[in-house]
Amino acid sequence: MRFSWGIAWFLLLAACTRPDDNLVETRHGTSLPSVISPELSVIDSLMWQQPDSALMRLLPYFDTCRDVSRNVSTSAEYNRHYAHLLLAELLYKNDYALTNRAELLRAVDYFDSLVDTHGADTHGMSLRRYNRRDASHTSATMPQSIAFLDARAHYINGVGYYENDSVVKACGEYLKALKTMENHFDVEMVCTPSLPIPHIPRFMAYIYNRLGDLFSEQFMMEPSISCYENSLVFSKIESTSLQCISVLLYRIGNEYDKMGEISKARQYYEQALEKIPCSNNLSYRDLVTLIALSDYQLGYGMEQPIQTLREIARQTDDESEKLARFLTIGDIFFEEGLLDSALFYLEPVFGYSNRVLSQIQAAEYLQIIYDSIGDDKKSDECIRFLAQQKKTEGENKALVSQLDDLFQLHMTKKQEKQAKKEQKKTIVETIGIIVPITVVVALTVVFLVKHKGRKKMEAERQSHHTKQAALSGRLKRSNQEVRVLKDQIKQQHVLIKTNESAETFTDEPVCRLIMERVNEGQFKSKVDYMYYKRYALDKQQLLALRVAADCHFEQFTVRLKKAYPELTHGDLDYCCLYLLGLSDADVAALMQRAYNTVSERNGKIRRILGNDNPLPFTLIGIAEDSSFL
Repeated sequence: MRFSWGIAWFLLLAACTRPDDNLVETRHGTSLPSVISPELSVIDSLMWQQPDSALMRLLPYFDTCRDVSRNVSTSAEYNRHYAHLLLAELLYKNDYALTNRAELLRAVDYFDSLVDTHGADTHGMSLRRYNRRDASHTSATMPQSIAFLDARAHYINGVGYYENDSVVKACGEYLKALKTMENHFDVEMVCTPSLPIPHIPRFMAYIYNRLGDLFSEQFMMEPSISCYENSLVFSKIESTSLQCISVLLYRIGNEYDKMGEISKARQYYEQALEKIPCSNNLSYRDLVTLIALSDYQLGYGMEQPIQTLREIARQTDDESEKLARFLTIGDIFFEEGLLDSALFYLEPVFGYSNRVLSQIQAAEYLQIIYDSIGDDKKSDECIRFLAQQKKTEGENKALVSQLDDLFQLHMTKKQEKQAKKEQKKTIVETIGIIVPITVVVALTVVFLVKHKGRKKMEAERQSHHTKQAALSGRLKRSNQEVRVLKDQIKQQHVLIKTNESAETFTDEPVCRLIMERVNEGQFKSKVDYMYYKRYALDKQQLLALRVAADCHFEQFTVRLKKAYPELTHGDLDYCCLYLLGLSDADVAALMQRAYNTVSERNGKIRRILGNDNPLPFTLIGIAEDSSFL
């Protein structure tokens, strides 16, 4: 025993006399610095509050403290990469171009090597051994500080990719940052105001906000809402700006608006409006505009919304914002059939707006208006513009597919990790129940053997077997639940691998969505269409249906319009729905129109086409006839 203590004391003295006692050794042999430049730590703290001042304090560091020696210490190497990460973050926060891209990429690799982001969690577990109660504050928080810097490096690298239009790579970097944070920080710990490392909630809000914006731009509404809601949770702990809560509520509402859930979107718009600290800004005017438009879409009339929108348009001198207001007003006038008024507001949008989506929507409306007044030249101009925009549809689909794969893969891995955690928890709980009961029963059996004889002992032993069988059954059920969860995860992997572009018109996502609603709703002609309101299609979905029909049937709607000029814009939407083989009852529910109105529209279209056969048969024949026009 004395010999063992002597060896331990000798090893302790040897450890205290190592050449570099500023380093901490991990189980994998990687040296972690325990001394970080105090100046860099001060600049890091200042960055979160005053990024401009922090940048001014950082720049001299590169003139006076840059290492030029090839054989530098681990602490010096660490601080050099730390400085370049801070420089990249501060350049971005101060709206400057990233000038140290190559150094940032090296910093990413360096911090990855410390955290072992791409490997198993064993490295993270070895780092956590420094979180002992008897450890100093520096050594206890050092591994988590490194993980935090690694996540920040991936995040700012993703920002760089995004600004260079590499959207998929940017998404991958944001998800790596998220994975690093989730692997090294417990959610329960992060969701508290007092943390050993500050600003983690704000950083998590940054990541989710970036992902939400990225998915929103690609019209991936459900992932976008999920990310914005997570950002909202962290922003309530540590705000990223004075009006960040309002902005997030506005963005969530906007995603529901894209999905056609107008009532839910309006609720978020109202909540966002209540959180805005000042009414003299663009966000306030946007929210008032969207609430007015929602009121119109919910059937509250057009007079008050139009009055509100005109007043909002008068409050701005910015041309781009004014054109956005004009588009909304023109939209309402078009829906009401007031084409002259719609023309007045929509022409400036098509001619001068710098937003392609606004121009597309304006061109859709204007092409119909020009057809109605016989202006073929301007109508053809709109058609050419819309045809040009549809050329990039395949590229957009491929991009959305890649982003969806990345997001689903991240969610699947997260669920796998949760499944392992739940399995471990279930086993521990089960053992915690079995062991005490087994001990008690065993003691009872011994007592009965000594005092009550063999007969009673046999009865108690039988009871013991029964209880063990029940507990064994509970453990089997728990294992079965874990197997079911793993099967679900495997199914998600299959879905990810088989996520490919649609080969036929009916395989298009919007077509599958429509048929799912039809199958679920089982629409009846005698039931009031308002009863099926939740199945209604919005403008974006109808536009997607037209694009799908044009892509698979050689510009079907353009050919149909050219052959039968009497067909209106609305008629073409109906034709695309009938192209799926839908009945009048189905169309009435999806378009939220009375059955008699749809039936009359059906008859009108058949008269224009000059064919008494059912519309689906007629339209399918036209669509598949490549010689038609």
